[in-house]
Amino acid sequence: MEIEINKDNYHDLVKEGPKPIVVDFWGPKCVRCIELMPTMEALAEAHKDEMRLLKVDTTGNRRLCMGLRLMSLPAFLFYRDGEEVGRISGDQITEEDLRHTVEKFLAGEEIA
Repeated sequence: MEIEINKDNYHDLVKEGPKPIVVDFWGPKCVRCIELMPTMEALAEAHKDEMRLLKVDTTGNRRLCMGLRLMSLPAFLFYRDGEEVGRISGDQITEEDLRHTVEKFLAGEEIA
């Protein structure tokens, strides 16, 4: 199940719960974000017992993005036990890249 979050609840929610968390940073004008959204949502549904998906619309959350040093969209940040353990970003991300990274994350492997 996905949850839309914002600058006010971001830090509380990424530290919450026993499941690993993937945060999907997207924007309504980001074509690649929109293209990858169904893939990420399908991965989250397929692994709903293993991970949680949080989504951030960057339009109203610029300060949060700057604080996290996000330079491009789409961006996916991976958290385990409240700590960021990896990220991927940029308009060159493919569906296969996303699937592979989520699999590595769930297996406890390092994300480059």
